[in-house]
Amino acid sequence: MSSPEIASLSWGQMKVQGATKTYKDCKVWPGGSRAWDWRETGTEHSPGVQPADVEEVVKKGVQTLVIGRGMSEALKVPPSTVEYLEKQGIDVRVLQTEQAVKEYNALAAQGIRVGGVFHSTC
Repeated sequence: MSSPEIASLSWGQMKVQGATKTYKDCKVWPGGSRAWDWRETGTEHSPGVQPADVEEVVKKGVQTLVIGRGMSEALKVPPSTVEYLEKQGIDVRVLQTEQAVKEYNALAAQGIRVGGVFHSTC
């Protein structure tokens, strides 16, 4: 199963190949995607993306996880989250969302089991 391409990105909107909905924030993994609802884990811009936010994608068996910090990089990613991923043996890349989507799509096109969590505003 391959990771779905992120077909388009603009402020507040992301379209993922195979998904019928347009997402504001989303999680993607080999074979699927869904909206990323920050309320599930109490996520806020600071302290940012927590291990609980990425755990679902990790469980899908990804080799690499790309985290999009938002268009203006307002979403933080604390060292504890990066350390959690590295302890799982996952290559983690934290980038501004437009760059993160490009990186994710390039990895997916290479057939790498890549996942992502992306914030499409601030």
